[in-house]
Parts: sequence; structure tokens; C-alpha cells
Amino acid sequence: QVQLVESGGGLVQAGGSRRLSCAASGRTFSSFGMGWFRQAPGKEREFVAAISWSGGRKDYADSVKGRFTISRDNAKNTVYLQMNSLKPEDTAVYYCAADRGYYGGSEITSYTYWGQGPQVTVSS
Repeated sequence: QVQLVESGGGLVQAGGSRRLSCAASGRTFSSFGMGWFRQAPGKEREFVAAISWSGGRKDYADSVKGRFTISRDNAKNTVYLQMNSLKPEDTAVYYCAADRGYYGGSEITSYTYWGQGPQVTVSS
């Protein structure tokens, strides 16, 4: 069993930055692909970014490409999402997810474990 605990959510002004962290329990973290998803009110959960077990492969949704960066530190069992140039449309609950395979990609169904989802609110 893997538990994911996110932190870093909160209120930020448009144009600002925020870093989300996701700490994972368990010794198998370094073999998991990891991803970030988000869900805005009244909308479906959507893909934000994904990273392979080694960090060698990264993918982003078009809406965040060039503004968000996903990274991981396997020694700390932690994955990060650095969010820059935030926009009001980035307001959502952000979820960290783990795939038992090496890389989960953008498909929600690829991921087995989910965090609780901190709220990120971007004010205009």
C-alpha cells in the first residue's frame, strides 16, 4: 500500500508561483511513475503533468506547458509540481497520483494511488 500526502496548496495572486509537494510512503516509490491531476468546480479531473520513475521522461498538458515543472527526488520519496505564471483558470484541487508501472502518462486509469488533493486558488 502506498500513501500520498500533498502539501503546498493555498491562495496565490495571478502571475505568482506555488510549489506543491507529494510525499509517498513505502520503499517502492522510486519504481513508480507519478502524475499530477487537477479538478476545478463543475469540471472533470484533468491531467496536468507526469514523470517516469527515473525522472527521464516528463509530459505536460498543453495548458500548463512552459509554466509548470514536475520533478522528483527518489531519496526523499517526494514528487514536486512547480507552478509559475499562475492564472485564475489554474484554480483547482490538485491531486498527486502514483502508477505501479514505470510511467503512467496522462490517463487517469493508469494510476492506482491518489493523494487527498490540496486546493490551489489563483486570484485575479
